[in-house]
Amino acid sequence: MADLQEASVTLPSDPAEVATARRFVAETLGRWGLDDDGDAADSIRLMVSELTTNVVQHTFGQSPTFTVELRLDREEILRIGVTDSHPRFPRRLPAAVQQDNGRGMVIIRVLAAEAGGRLSVTPTAEGGKTVWITLPWTAAAVPAC
Repeated sequence: MADLQEASVTLPSDPAEVATARRFVAETLGRWGLDDDGDAADSIRLMVSELTTNVVQHTFGQSPTFTVELRLDREEILRIGVTDSHPRFPRRLPAAVQQDNGRGMVIIRVLAAEAGGRLSVTPTAEGGKTVWITLPWTAAAVPAC
């Protein structure tokens, strides 16, 4: 395989596109060797769903599109980025018992940490941001037969 594999898709900030983003990630990672039926695939799909849902719900129409980017570096590190054009960084909301939302970033952070990875946010040159999930590929990839 190549030292660096990359794939990306840009989608409208519409609730229906969350499923499209999740499917894009699952199909791409499947081509790269991720077992679609494994726990890692389930966790990655959930993290992508949470990130893309955040864009759709919290950019308040100021980001008409979002981009999902995948990078697999030397079959060691997987980076998943979701970029939007809204300038406000995600923030952790207090988790009130009756609260129906506000836990997405906590879920992502916990799932990434459980897989030996991390969550980070970087500004874009255009004034938006990218939320990155960085995971060791060995935690996600199918063992060699």
